Parts: sequence; structure tokens; C-alpha cells
Amino acid sequence: MNRDRGSDRDLDLEGLAFESLAVHAGAEPDELTGAVSPPIYQTSTYRQEAVGQPTRGYEYARTQNPTRERLERAVAALEGGGEGIAFASGSATTAAIADLAGPDDEVVVGDDVYGGTFRYLERVRKPSGVKPHYADLAGDPDALWEALTDRTRLVWFETPTNPLLKLIDIAAAAAVLRERYGDRPRPRIVVDNTFASPALQRPLDLGADIVFHSATKYLAGHSDTVLGIAVARDPEIIERLRFLQNAMGAVPGPFDCFLVLRGLRTLHLRVERHAANADAIAHFLASREDVEWLRYPGLADGDHAHPHGAVVASGQMRAGGGMVSFIPRGGGAHGRSARERAIAICESTRLFTLAESLGGVESLIELPAVMTHASVAGSRLEVPEALVRLSVGIESADDLIADLRQALDGA
Repeated sequence: MNRDRGSDRDLDLEGLAFESLAVHAGAEPDELTGAVSPPIYQTSTYRQEAVGQPTRGYEYARTQNPTRERLERAVAALEGGGEGIAFASGSATTAAIADLAGPDDEVVVGDDVYGGTFRYLERVRKPSGVKPHYADLAGDPDALWEALTDRTRLVWFETPTNPLLKLIDIAAAAAVLRERYGDRPRPRIVVDNTFASPALQRPLDLGADIVFHSATKYLAGHSDTVLGIAVARDPEIIERLRFLQNAMGAVPGPFDCFLVLRGLRTLHLRVERHAANADAIAHFLASREDVEWLRYPGLADGDHAHPHGAVVASGQMRAGGGMVSFIPRGGGAHGRSARERAIAICESTRLFTLAESLGGVESLIELPAVMTHASVAGSRLEVPEALVRLSVGIESADDLIADLRQALDGA
């Protein structure tokens, strides 16, 4: 029987659970044909009805693209509202957000961030007059207050942090700014939510002004695209980031947007499996006498033999996520140093692939000091030389543990 496909059939996303949003936000059936999998608008330009009269407002794909708009709408919905602005990479997103701080402005930055973020702030924005200041926002409760000045424009951090997996209380940071600045204009809080994803944490609901992702990671989830996206609710921020998106031209192609959109539809399922596997691996590593230091959000003191560096996820996160970091103890079968053992472990896993990046369905292992965080060497953000970072995938937990066991035993 034919049924009316009018607006009364349109799905109202309001009030849907996260799992339903992940499947349907931005993936609504095609308006023209009803196709359940919407088409990819692989075009660079659009026919105009007359001079200066673009069809439905579409002029040029750098400025507007229906596939990109679907992705932006989807991620904004998953982050709890606002407007999404997509960029060609997480680094391009970083550059656009950092542009909100001008000459003589200060940026308070968490003291454990992705090496590329540190590199951009130090080697691009700092020479142009922006002053980054780094503080342990996860440790000393007074560190944020003491770092703030009347020139502070942005407060920028990751939580969990990369690669030490420290947790920063977003709501507490927002409360500090409200108390410090009162009715005066206050700095904007920028939260990199790449490690947690909106499946585990919604920074905007906790007081952040801008949340952003390297969508290359958990949002896309399959290690097959590079893309970044920011979400904000403040119209002034949205207008500026949208202008920069168009003016800088660092926009993602429609097929990359499609790949992230496709990944979003299983985000909730993947993150659940990532977290379950990571928790099992963290407990396995905690049982090893040859593991000196271990950190996994959600692993409480007393859960394991080596509580050094253990952290418990705060109420803002719903699970520990898929990232685990550890430092092996020196010694082992060959009497190696901790760094030598870390390298041997990274080079001898079989199921864990030695590679940069994270958040894909496959498990990855890396040595941040010489890979993702080489740019922070010699700075106060320098990471331990023997630190091993795991991005735990969705394979069998038993197989992953067996792979790490043979690598640790052999190192």
C-alpha cells in the first residue's frame, strides 16, 4: 500500500537515546528519492537558476555541500546540540579554533596534549603573538585559577589526555571561570573530545564552549579517512568558525564526510566493545610484575597489583574508553632498559599493529615519545621515553591479551 511520504513522516530526533541518534542523525532518507542511504554529492559546483540565484543556496562546494552538512548536523546532534563545522583534518580544526586568540592573547593549555596541538600553538601561533601557558589541569585544583589572567582568551585541554590519560573535570573548569570573571567576558573553554567521543562524554553539557574531534579516530572508526569537526552553541563562535572554514578552504571532501557518517552509525556499539576490551587489557597489565606504570580511566586503586598512575573516571565519563598507556619495568628476559623493552614490545606484537593514530576497529600500539609526540621532546610536555600507548580495537579480548603476553614475555 502506498503511504504518504510527507513531512509528517520525518523523524523527530528530539528526545532520542544516543544509540538512536547515532544511527539516524544526519542519515535521514534522501529528500528527493527516499533512498535510505543518502547519495554522496561528489560535485565541486552547482547550476544557478539565474545570475546570482543559486539553487537552494548552493553555489560552490567549498562553501556548501549537502553531504558535509549531513555530517555536521549529525555530530552536533551527538554532542547534544549546537552547530557542527567540519574541516579537512583534526589539525585544520585546531588551526581554526586557535585563530580565536589574537596577538597578545593568552591560551591556557593542559600540560598533556597531542603533539600536533603543541607544535601548532608553539611554532605557528606563538610567533604571531599568542602566548600559550601550560598547566596541570588534572592535578592541582588551583592550577587553572593561577594560570588565568585578564588576557586569557582560551582554556584548551583534552580529557582523557593524550597520551597520559589524565582526566580533567570540565564542569569544575567552567565553574572556575564563572567565579573568576563573574559578569565580565570570560575565556572560552575548548575541549578536544577525540579520546572519549560523545558516546562517553558531552563537553558542551558540562560547560565547554567548543568541542572538537579528530573525526579520523573514533567517529569514523575504520582508519580510512582524515577529517576534523568542531561543535559550538554560541552564535558568535559558530559565525567565526564558519567564516574560517570557507576562507581557509580546509574543508573535507564529500566522500570523506560519507565515510565518517557511515562510521557514526555504529559508534555506540564500537565504543562499548573498545571499552570492554581495554578494561580487560588494563586488568591483565595490572597483574604483570614487569609493568611499572599503568593508566586506564576507570581502573581504580585496589583493582590491580600496581596502582601507580591509576585513575578513576569522573562522573562526566560513562566508561573508561579504548585507550591504555603503560610503562614496562626494566629487566625482562634480556636485561633490557624500560625503553628498550618498550620498543621490543611495540615491534613484536602481531595483532596490535605498530602505527600512529587510534580509534579504529583494529588495535594499534605505538611509542609516543618518538611517534605522535616527538614534537614535545625537551619541553615540559615531554612524555616518558618508555611509555607505550595502546588503542584497543574490537577484536577478541582473549586474542589481544595473548598477543601482549607474548610480546611482554619476549621483551
